[in-house]
Amino acid sequence: MSRKCQVTDKKPLKGRTYCTRGIAKKKKGIGLNITGKSKRRFLPNLFKKRLWFAEEKRFITLKLTPAALRTIDKLGLAKVVRNMRSQGKRV
Repeated sequence: MSRKCQVTDKKPLKGRTYCTRGIAKKKKGIGLNITGKSKRRFLPNLFKKRLWFAEEKRFITLKLTPAALRTIDKLGLAKVVRNMRSQGKRV
């Protein structure tokens, strides 16, 4: 299974880290120079959560982010599962 939230579809993003050298102009230096760039990934805060689905009288396990858990608290699990199934996702 990929690193993707099943409810909000959050997934890893690409980015860079920069290595700098020098003294900032604010500190009376000549300025900061970027001496190296390396690629990195911003990973979503994912965890597996086992939730009781009362309509089908069973537990379902979902890979969620905290934002998705707040969405489930707000809308209810039944509505979220209905939306996921209408999008063609398997629950």
